[in-house]
Amino acid sequence: MDAVLSRQDAMQQLLQDVAADLAGYQELAALLEQQFDAAIRHQQSRLGDVAAAIGTLVDTLEVRRARRVALATRLTGPQPAMAQVFALLRAEPRARLEADWQTLERLVLAAKAAGKRNGDLLAEQYTIMQRVLHGEDQTYEPA
Repeated sequence: MDAVLSRQDAMQQLLQDVAADLAGYQELAALLEQQFDAAIRHQQSRLGDVAAAIGTLVDTLEVRRARRVALATRLTGPQPAMAQVFALLRAEPRARLEADWQTLERLVLAAKAAGKRNGDLLAEQYTIMQRVLHGEDQTYEPA
């Protein structure tokens, strides 16, 4: 991050990144649904394509998250919190950012839940395929 970034520019960048993350997490939700659909339909090539798109998007979201932390630190000092950032804004932009932040938190939680659901489904499919290909693990030897 540019060390000569003004406080106003830092706040503007933070606001832009939150708005971009709102769109990004909506896109991630759609990709996670596509991944789930591809897994249910056993569409391996589609799964690979969707996984690549998810990976690219998650990398972008992570870059913005790290920049948001750096910007919040620039604006509020060490150990920043969004509540401290909210306090720097006038009433109308503060209310808008607080609402966007709550929406973003919900989208993040939904993405985590969908990612877990997809991971669980893929793990279960893998386990079933291993049983089909290699048979059940035998606890006891047949008599």
